[in-house]
Amino acid sequence: MNVVRYGQDPMVFHRKTALTVGTFDGVHCGHRGIVERMIATAREHDERTVVVTFDPHPQIVLARPDREPVQLLTTIDERCELFAQLGIDMVVVVPFNREFAAIPADTFVRTVIVHEIGVQHFFIGHDHSFGKNRGGNEELLQQLGHELDFDVVPIPPLECAGVVVSSTKVRNALKTGGVDEAHRFLGRPYAVRGVVGHGDKRGRTLGIPTANIQVPEHKLLPANGIYVVSSVIDGSVVVGMASVGVRPMFTNDVVPTLEVNYLDIDTDLYGRTLEVVFHARLRDEIKYESVDELLAQIEIDRNDTRLYQQQFLHRRTS
Repeated sequence: MNVVRYGQDPMVFHRKTALTVGTFDGVHCGHRGIVERMIATAREHDERTVVVTFDPHPQIVLARPDREPVQLLTTIDERCELFAQLGIDMVVVVPFNREFAAIPADTFVRTVIVHEIGVQHFFIGHDHSFGKNRGGNEELLQQLGHELDFDVVPIPPLECAGVVVSSTKVRNALKTGGVDEAHRFLGRPYAVRGVVGHGDKRGRTLGIPTANIQVPEHKLLPANGIYVVSSVIDGSVVVGMASVGVRPMFTNDVVPTLEVNYLDIDTDLYGRTLEVVFHARLRDEIKYESVDELLAQIEIDRNDTRLYQQQFLHRRTS
């Protein structure tokens, strides 16, 4: 798959293109439904498939002072990888800033989509709009399609797990610790990718060495608590227990961190980039009265994680 940074990389025009536009944070089941229909149409008409997306997320750039900036389900690199797995031919990443946000939707379609990228079939989700004042909706596209000779393909609401999925619903599930619900909405387990950095080494002192994952800015962590997770390390899937939280026994931090204690390995992970995949939530983060009480609970967590590990490995081999 080819990734084109708009304004930086050369653009290859091709009239026979099936295309869709959106942020697509999470690339969840609904997004995939749009992409799969687009790919099917492209094959029928011998077209290439293109996704036009934005980075940074528009809600980060246009954040209001009275609202927290949106937290991301996927970084731009993760989004591109997921599109590649789905079989998209090209992703055009448009740098989003306030100047770009002021461009009317019809101008964007005329100059970028029609004249620079090319389009024959334009796919749009049932509730999606883009451009200045969100003017780029199905009605406008139908008008422009008639004028500029491209077909508009509106996609009706697509259900997943019995509901119409949105990125907001996935975020809300994760914010309450619902990694299983997020899994159903995404069609895959939620994951956080980051470099292993140096922490305060308190876990190693307590006999519980942890990998401290440096979470990318704006990336969403699930609600504070203890989780069963896995990562691929040296080619093998390794199960562990992750702590998301502020370590209330030891710090006065308010920004959550992600620490993972992997089972059955003793490997120097500093400097490596790991993807932490969330499988199940074990419990809330709790402030214990003593270290002994904490260690006793961690032993319970480890046993619960091993039970999950056995089930996990059984599913992978059956």
